[in-house]
Amino acid sequence: MSTKSCQPFTVARIPNEILATVALGSRTPAFTVADSHSDGFYLGFRTSSVNMALAGVRVLELAGLAPAPFCGMILADFGAKVIRVDRTKVAMNVDTQARGKQSVAINLKTSEGVALLKKLCVRSDVVLEPYRKGVMEKLGLGPQELMKENPRLIYARLTGYGQSGAYSSAAGHDINYLAMSGLLSRLGRSGEKPYAPLNLVADFAGGGLTCALGIVLALLERTKSGRGQVIDASMLNEQKQRNNILVAARESVENQFESECVEWQKGRSSLIQSNECLRETLQDKEQELEENKRIMTTHIEGLHTYIVVEGAAYVGSFVWKSRSIGMWDRSRGENMLDSGAPFYDTYETSDGKHMAVGSVEPQFYRELLKGLELDAGQLPSQMSFSDWPELRRLFTERFASKTQAEWSKIFDGTDACVTPVLSFEQVSSHPHNRERASFIKDSRGDESPRPAPVLSRTPAEPCLTPDPVIGEHTVEVLEEYGFTSAEIDQMQAAGVVECNAVKAKL
Repeated sequence: MSTKSCQPFTVARIPNEILATVALGSRTPAFTVADSHSDGFYLGFRTSSVNMALAGVRVLELAGLAPAPFCGMILADFGAKVIRVDRTKVAMNVDTQARGKQSVAINLKTSEGVALLKKLCVRSDVVLEPYRKGVMEKLGLGPQELMKENPRLIYARLTGYGQSGAYSSAAGHDINYLAMSGLLSRLGRSGEKPYAPLNLVADFAGGGLTCALGIVLALLERTKSGRGQVIDASMLNEQKQRNNILVAARESVENQFESECVEWQKGRSSLIQSNECLRETLQDKEQELEENKRIMTTHIEGLHTYIVVEGAAYVGSFVWKSRSIGMWDRSRGENMLDSGAPFYDTYETSDGKHMAVGSVEPQFYRELLKGLELDAGQLPSQMSFSDWPELRRLFTERFASKTQAEWSKIFDGTDACVTPVLSFEQVSSHPHNRERASFIKDSRGDESPRPAPVLSRTPAEPCLTPDPVIGEHTVEVLEEYGFTSAEIDQMQAAGVVECNAVKAKL
């Protein structure tokens, strides 16, 4: 069986390199692999992922955009075996967050492809799906169906509006989820329209990152209960008053007892007429039936509990909760942390670059004025809202008088909370980032952030080989799941799967 070679990174800077071997601790994985696919070795990257926190966890990620791939990459960075399920006959792969993943291409327009995906799902620890409400159910791959066969399965649903509510089936993007969460109304400068800060808040913080947290929480809980659950990771706060009820599970319980109910109803009339005692017995039996149904429904709801991750709004909890202390009680762009305050903003330097100022506390503000060579005695009070425009004018003039490098030299080593706004080209060469190896390079020399957080004993070891080609690992993955070469060849010939291993090696 082929293996995937992945090199770890170092936490110390090495001249002309950014990679080195990290000393690792215990070889015990954080979570136990489900018995159905415990095959005597850990299914992460064979070289060293066994030492990482999520070693032994098998994840099926259905290919999607932005948030779901980011969630999958986080899990892969920390040792999970993440298998991306791609469509067949796709001209171009747009997943730029495929680090450490494998790819299997399956034609889900065929019944054979759906059946194959179901077999893979029920033998995995986690299923990560990014589709709109109802898509997986139409394929027969909803949580109810899969968790009947694998009660340990963790089923993560990463959508914009969640699995319930008026917008649950609607299309949307980060800016829409941010708008519906209330946070977009707080972003932007005074007198200007609301401004969306890239697609980071809802898509990645409220979506992908929070979903990854939900998966890890569910994995941890499974070690105690032995059961999986559904994660409803919505990128919008739907203002729910309670968690969703899994209607499909409730219907399943009702169907389970339907035949018994019919039989009791058929005999009800004759029993009442023949004997009063039998009528009472029938009533007791019906009450027992209803109680059993209630118990079963409660059990299944507990098994499939929805963790409603409220996404963007949850990330913005600080904004919501800080209104009572006066931090966010003014209009957009007029508060301390939303560009309203002159001591929490960016300023252009003489060479067209910028400095970031975050001198909120009085002692830090004094350091700012000292670096700018401004006399505090000649200036308005720091917290005089009406004088903020004048202070901003003075700061703008001062910062425009020197280059970014000159200001960096002045403020480095002080507590003024003033730092250069670094470009992507500058970040890895900055002394602080260089010393911490905050950015890594893959085998092609492409640079990206190092996984966070940094764990002392089981740190992430991101795979540095090129991202997988669609279908690159189809054969390898299916073999690991127990399919024979003849079965794989047959599926490939029928167009059920697509294999591109040869293309990937060119």
